[in-house]
Amino acid sequence: MSTHDAAVAPSPATPRLPGRGRHLARLFATEARYELLKVLRMPAFAIPTLAFPCLFYAFFGLAFGGQSAGGVSMGTYLLATYGAFGVIGASLFGFGVGVATERGQGWMLLKRATPMPPAAYFAAKTVTALLFSAVLVASLFALGGFVGGVALPTATWAALFAVLVAGALPFCALGLALGYLCGPNSAPAIVNLLYLPASFASGLWIPVQALPGWLQGLAPWLPPYHFGQLALGALGVEPATPPAVSVAALALATVIGLAVARWAYRRDSGQTYG
Repeated sequence: MSTHDAAVAPSPATPRLPGRGRHLARLFATEARYELLKVLRMPAFAIPTLAFPCLFYAFFGLAFGGQSAGGVSMGTYLLATYGAFGVIGASLFGFGVGVATERGQGWMLLKRATPMPPAAYFAAKTVTALLFSAVLVASLFALGGFVGGVALPTATWAALFAVLVAGALPFCALGLALGYLCGPNSAPAIVNLLYLPASFASGLWIPVQALPGWLQGLAPWLPPYHFGQLALGALGVEPATPPAVSVAALALATVIGLAVARWAYRRDSGQTYG
């Protein structure tokens, strides 16, 4: 072998770098793992997020479980709507309050100074919201099944679980928009101001048919209403709005949330870097 050939030939001891896709997958997984650990080490967030919907269900779903609504027992009906209520809270607070707080702490500036793509940060928060939603829904199912006497076919349990967990995604997008529009001190109050009244007006606390007429007219304009309708549809309850309309409404809410978040993100970049 010539000197030139030896110079260009790869050394067998030279380590091979992993492919770009594999490297990105590991990066995304690492970010998601540490985001989840961070949240688990914040009991002030984790415990209320998981316990609040279960307490609501214990007070109302179990107390009025013998009554009926939409052709099913009230305990079964509220399992779907309080599940939607809890998932919305986990998504809005995880993104709305979490992103706003980390922006205020300068954490986002530090993230931008690293090679990590911004998508990994947002994907990690989405994975955490979905995991929290899954645990929350499973807790409600256990409460309804073992204490509330709710009995459903396995396929119905699975369908309701899938709808509730997947329903977190539109509210992650809306929460992301709030996280970039709100400051760290105002975010908790603003999220609560939107989350609680919208959930009530959407029929997630009591059946929408029991609301005043003007609220019944307002409900179809609210994303939580459509989420609740899809969850009730998974139980076999005849929805007041066609499922295709509810899916389209949630898809539109997702697009609007992401568009507003993108605009606010770029505005933050302009204010930081000029």
